Amino acid sequence: MFKSISTAAITLAVSAACLVLLPANQHANAQSAGMFVNAVDLDIVPAEHDNFLAAIKENGAAAAQESGCRRFDILNLTSDPNHFLLYEVYDNEAAFKAHRETEHFKKYAASVAKMIAKRDARQMSVIAANAKAK
Repeated sequence: MFKSISTAAITLAVSAACLVLLPANQHANAQSAGMFVNAVDLDIVPAEHDNFLAAIKENGAAAAQESGCRRFDILNLTSDPNHFLLYEVYDNEAAFKAHRETEHFKKYAASVAKMIAKRDARQMSVIAANAKAK
């Protein structure tokens, strides 16, 4: 019994030391679980490519300024210039919902409605975010 208590105490002490001694960026990443991701695949009408790009860049830049938005990445498939992936990370689902109520999002949604040929959105929870701090 004493051995199991000692083992548990050692495990607890090592765990606490690791948590305290982790570099700041790794500690922050360890706390990232629970964030909310909206990943959206979009196929754009080819004739609207440039107009879409202007609208999504404006929306993404404004979204990145929101307090609950961690990142708003706009990715373009290298093999298809009319296919985009939006990778949006928010503190939580409430922050995502707040984003969709902003004026800049409403403006974006109205302006691109006829530019989008296909849309597939997936909402996800972050289990772990592994990134290198620079």
